[in-house]
Amino acid sequence: MSDKHDKKPKDTQAATDAPDQKTIKNTVENAAEKKTGATSEKIVQDMTGKISEDSQPTPNIETRKYKKDPPMNAREEWIDALRTALIAVIFAIMIRSMLLEPFNIPSGSMRPTLLIGDYLFVNKYTYGYSRHSFPFGVVPIEDRVWSGGRLPERGDVIVFKLPTNTRIDYIKRVVALPGDTVQMLNGRLYINDKIVPRNQLGLREVTENGRTVTMMEFMETLPNGARHSIFEESDRMPLDNTQTFNVPQGHYFVMGDNRDNSRDSRVTEFVGPVPLENIVGRASFLFFSTNGNARIFEFWKWPWTVRYDRLFKGLVPENRDSEKPVQPNSFWDK
Repeated sequence: MSDKHDKKPKDTQAATDAPDQKTIKNTVENAAEKKTGATSEKIVQDMTGKISEDSQPTPNIETRKYKKDPPMNAREEWIDALRTALIAVIFAIMIRSMLLEPFNIPSGSMRPTLLIGDYLFVNKYTYGYSRHSFPFGVVPIEDRVWSGGRLPERGDVIVFKLPTNTRIDYIKRVVALPGDTVQMLNGRLYINDKIVPRNQLGLREVTENGRTVTMMEFMETLPNGARHSIFEESDRMPLDNTQTFNVPQGHYFVMGDNRDNSRDSRVTEFVGPVPLENIVGRASFLFFSTNGNARIFEFWKWPWTVRYDRLFKGLVPENRDSEKPVQPNSFWDK
């Protein structure tokens, strides 16, 4: 009897000392008033060994995984490639129309300044813009805009649309301005009834299309002081004696530097005076040149075909004294 009475109080005391669930819950709630929900859950877990059914753990941002975009299907890839190509085409058209356009030289009419196989950039903004500044003449511009009052000068090498066929690009040198008179007499150029001086530089052998011709090179000086080299086979060729040409207003008289092998403004039925709106731009500099035995994309032939001495050669005339001082239009004009 005594043993049973002794043990019973111990069990009762142990049960009394153990905290019941209600006490634990009240303790957690009091702690939660001072801590975040995530901390209170941790207290519940520490004290009871489990999380209550009505509590949910707060997600850990560091371990949260973001979903990746699903891979594009074939149609979406095609649309994305088309969009990229369209942007590239628009960008290229803007550069060609507003800044620089590349041209290559297919004939020897501008020897010795330009050779077959030369590739050059034409500055589109030097004289402003006309409808011929843009592909296929699609922009309906009358005359020229945004020229800043700058017009072609004697000695400028220009690219223009052939007046008799605007689908063809020509490149020649401006020798006379609107209102000037031009005539060739015995191989000599006269502008406004004054002979244009030239200095002999020596004989040159020129091979073109399998034919070798001996020519005389001269340094010609136009009335504004622009100097450039020209070739003459003789002073008795068909275009060495002409009528007097009156350059109309808004037009320019152009000639090739290879005087006896150039169809230019002297040939009125084919070229004639060039209207200002037909001018595409001014030739600025060469960016590539081969001897004719390789095209620009045949890079494996470049080592023995590139004319390295002609790369980045400027085409602005020497010692030009304009009636109006002209500031360099870009870095290659300096």
